[in-house]
Amino acid sequence: MRSPCLVRLPPPLWLLLLWSRPTWAQSPAAATPGGTPRCPEACACAPGGQANCSGRALPAVPTGLTRGVRALLLNRNRVRALPPGAFLGAGALQRLNLRENGLSCVHARAFWGLGALQLLDLSANQLEVLAPGTFQPLRALRALSLTGNRLARLEPAALGVLPLLRALSLQDNELKALAPGLLAGLPALRTLRLRGNPWVCGCGLRPLCAWLRRHPLPAPGEPRGRAGGGGEPPLLQPPRRLTPRLCPTDTETLLCVSPGLLTLTPLTAVPDAAFTHCGRPLSARDLAVACALGPVSFLASLAVCLALGAAVTACRTRRRHRSAARRPLKRPPDPRPVPAPPADLGALAAGRGLA
Repeated sequence: MRSPCLVRLPPPLWLLLLWSRPTWAQSPAAATPGGTPRCPEACACAPGGQANCSGRALPAVPTGLTRGVRALLLNRNRVRALPPGAFLGAGALQRLNLRENGLSCVHARAFWGLGALQLLDLSANQLEVLAPGTFQPLRALRALSLTGNRLARLEPAALGVLPLLRALSLQDNELKALAPGLLAGLPALRTLRLRGNPWVCGCGLRPLCAWLRRHPLPAPGEPRGRAGGGGEPPLLQPPRRLTPRLCPTDTETLLCVSPGLLTLTPLTAVPDAAFTHCGRPLSARDLAVACALGPVSFLASLAVCLALGAAVTACRTRRRHRSAARRPLKRPPDPRPVPAPPADLGALAAGRGLA
């Protein structure tokens, strides 16, 4: 006896179920029966979804990535650029290691489709700038390492809003300040690595100094999670539980390199009074003085330039007159013809004798 539910199904619905059944059967096909994902070429895969492509001199991201790949190790290769959709097909990827590739260009849509990615290592590359929206698709990202690149500025639009990011490593770059609003989009941030950058304690560093004062280091003996002062832990290891207290690391080594009065001053020791001149609006009197001094200074500089030009021209004219007065006057040529010299009589007589 057939079930009443099956009896009442119209014929088109039966056809739809039969057509979609192969799609259900393909969902676990990304992995072999032994639990090993379908492996891209030139890579070695292991049970649990890890694809090891390290140290194989690959010039690009290997093709053939599937949803069965959970961890992709691409460190120590030659991937110089990441084009749009570089990891197409690896929608279930959780850990990605691109360390030591000489990577210098990352397209704004390179990480599209990696909504499940949690750990991303881009350290020891040659990144100088990151396009806006580069990390925007990575809403599940928890750890990001940009250590050892050439970043001189990091815009908030590049990171975007990463609500789950807990660890951010920016050490050993060329950062002089952090753009305002960069840390505001990281509400879950617990570990911040910043040492090895030439910090300039000017107005641009005010947000970072304020953030460091709001999140001091834990007291001695208090657990510090991953904020220890030793070497950086492997990024592709499963993250352990972090302490609920925010603890930026290496703050004792963050020193100002300029300006002169604040040189070698720890960032945590820079008082907020040092930034009182930053962003202060001008009063009405200051605005009036600035508006008056502008045209006056322009006219004064123009008058000085004209006076200097006139003085130089007068000096040159005087020198010309003096040089002309010192030269001797030239006599005009005599219009009368010059008489021919008299002929030698002895020579003339000798010529006649010979004749």
